[in-house]
Amino acid sequence: MSSVVKPYPTNDAREFFASGRTLIDAELDRLIPRETEAPQRVHTAIRWSVFAGGKRFRPGLLLAVGQTFGAPVEKLVRTACALEMIHTYSLIHDDLPSMDDDDLRRGVPTCHVKFDEATAILAGDGLLTLAFRTIAQDEKLSPEVRVELIDTIACHAGTPGGMVAGQARDLAAEDRPVTKDELQEIHLEKTGALIRVAARSGAIIAGADEDQIMAVMYYALALGMLFQITDDYLDVTATAEQLGKTPGKDARARKASYPAILGLEETRAEIERYHQAAYRALKGINHPTELLRSIADLIREREA
Repeated sequence: MSSVVKPYPTNDAREFFASGRTLIDAELDRLIPRETEAPQRVHTAIRWSVFAGGKRFRPGLLLAVGQTFGAPVEKLVRTACALEMIHTYSLIHDDLPSMDDDDLRRGVPTCHVKFDEATAILAGDGLLTLAFRTIAQDEKLSPEVRVELIDTIACHAGTPGGMVAGQARDLAAEDRPVTKDELQEIHLEKTGALIRVAARSGAIIAGADEDQIMAVMYYALALGMLFQITDDYLDVTATAEQLGKTPGKDARARKASYPAILGLEETRAEIERYHQAAYRALKGINHPTELLRSIADLIREREA
């Protein structure tokens, strides 16, 4: 890239994510094949899902952590896009009839509803593989950093201990009683793994040492739990218009969730607990952390 628009220089998370989304969307548009390129139906489905909206939270977090540790945005943007590709692939597959069977995502029909189930599976597969190619071909990074990123992202996106493992745990927990500890394990893997690796990847690209990487990982662990517990809470309290997806599905599908186990009041208490845990973890980072604090605030206060 000859020119990259940088995220707005701000410590306000809402402003940062808004400007970061513009940057990420422009680069995703460049990286993802056009609808006119064969196989056209698969590429159209990929673009339908990627550009349906979305907060771009995971790539935004990577940008925020990377810049906190001093990395230039030019070194961060492709890996950030790769994480959004992996996240979108996971949503496409998560919405399938054999998984969560959802008709609405990001305020529009899900990929398999808009196209068909086979096309949705291929669209997800295409995004997952394109993500790793995107990192492998990033000439802004050294070969050693590229290999490290591919390894750590594959570990967090797959199994054991990653997003795929968490999805498997979530499916296995349907229609049976689940303890709070079991639910925490599901959330740490299904949602938390990609959030942790977003933070870790930003720190790796910036050349942070192991102590600093561990501190940011503790922050991201708390952030991931905060994000998912808030998601559980909003599934009960928010509207379809606010969420951009079908509310109340957890209860109807008898899926494990914090409100189902703890009730709404105790769920709010868990949200506050993880918010404070994120704040505490930031004390171990030897760089200005106002933006990272603001991100934790934004998640706690979100309504969608």
